Amino acid sequence: MSRRKLVLGVSALSALTLLATGCSAGPGSDASDKKTISIWTSMDQPVIDGLKAVLNPRAKAQGITVQWRKVDNLNQIIVQKVQAGDPPDIALMPQPGIIKDLATKGKVTPLDDVLDLPALKKSMTAGTLDVAQVNGKTYGLMVSMNVKGLVFYPKKAFEAAGYTAPKTMGELDALTEKIKADGETPWCLGIESSTATGWPATDWFENLILKYGGIDQYNDWISHKIKFDSPLVRKAAAQFQKIAFTEGNVLGGRKSIASNAFGTAGNPMFDKKPGCYMYQQGSFITGFFPKSVQQNLDAEVGVFGLPPVTAGGDNPVEGGGDTASIYQDSPAARKVMKLLAATDLGTTAAKNGSSFISPHKDFPLDAYPLKTTQSIAKVAYDSTGFAFDASDAMPSSVGSGSFWKDMTAWISGQQSLDDALKNIDASWPAG
Repeated sequence: MSRRKLVLGVSALSALTLLATGCSAGPGSDASDKKTISIWTSMDQPVIDGLKAVLNPRAKAQGITVQWRKVDNLNQIIVQKVQAGDPPDIALMPQPGIIKDLATKGKVTPLDDVLDLPALKKSMTAGTLDVAQVNGKTYGLMVSMNVKGLVFYPKKAFEAAGYTAPKTMGELDALTEKIKADGETPWCLGIESSTATGWPATDWFENLILKYGGIDQYNDWISHKIKFDSPLVRKAAAQFQKIAFTEGNVLGGRKSIASNAFGTAGNPMFDKKPGCYMYQQGSFITGFFPKSVQQNLDAEVGVFGLPPVTAGGDNPVEGGGDTASIYQDSPAARKVMKLLAATDLGTTAAKNGSSFISPHKDFPLDAYPLKTTQSIAKVAYDSTGFAFDASDAMPSSVGSGSFWKDMTAWISGQQSLDDALKNIDASWPAG
């Protein structure tokens, strides 16, 4: 899940503290003699510890000391540090749009002559190497990935009822009807998230637009070449409406969706008599399941990806991740970037039982200790392409503004779909 969607700010004091404690080489340093490299990231600490355990000894063998720093609200801080002329050597950014923006200003080092891009293209999940490209040059390397558009289900009850994962969108509709015909409720759904209410609805739309339109049309939608009030977006809206608004499909009905907290909305799946049988969310959501479920995840939880429109057809996946870029170029920084590109970099991070998923499709699945994590990773590795979270790439007034707000208003019945789509289009910044 996008960090912007969960963490909306940082105190001014924290920002000032970070600005005062930079890890850069500083004015007057000789980049060719640099022996200490700073890496900033906002990843979870167990992931940092796992990556550090593998990378640091390899860097040390080349005479380089790597200093990792966990930095909250990195998207904001990195811009401030770049403007001050004191960025870290390397940062792992959760939003590649910021990397691309800084790259156009000449503040990020292109990696085309740093990394073996042809080899990485074969190794990495399709599309992950493209998330930070500008004018044909590559400015970022995804190091950690998360996956969206996942449908979680209560494994024991689901299998006991004879249900199986659908292979097409039509089969998903049929499964929904089958569960309902059996006298059960197919879906749990909630989009409440305090001041960020509505973002789970935008994730639904993003995933459906990606399935119906493919990556090229998805990207055209992100850039507003394709409007919200368009046949593609309306097709996604129709599928969402069929799932969410049809009588008997959602626990609590349509009226409950906007007030149902996303973090706990799926938990009724795990009641003795399941309150629902499917919940669509990102890979992070397992950390919100009841503790008893988390402690026995493989036995309690099953997962499949939202299916393609046609069997065996184009099947891209949406997700996010942390993308490494060089902000202070030096021979040492380039050597560390090569180390960050190793397929086995995440083996310890994966074994930590953390949220780490490698973007390398040749990463060994058995390195993930949980079958659930293996299944989530396989959804991405088997996909035909990877697309970054759309609302994070849109102007903030839309992506975390009108898109959230107007989807919530539509779902709660306060306005029509026509008005919602027109309002979002009208909110797009001029130029």
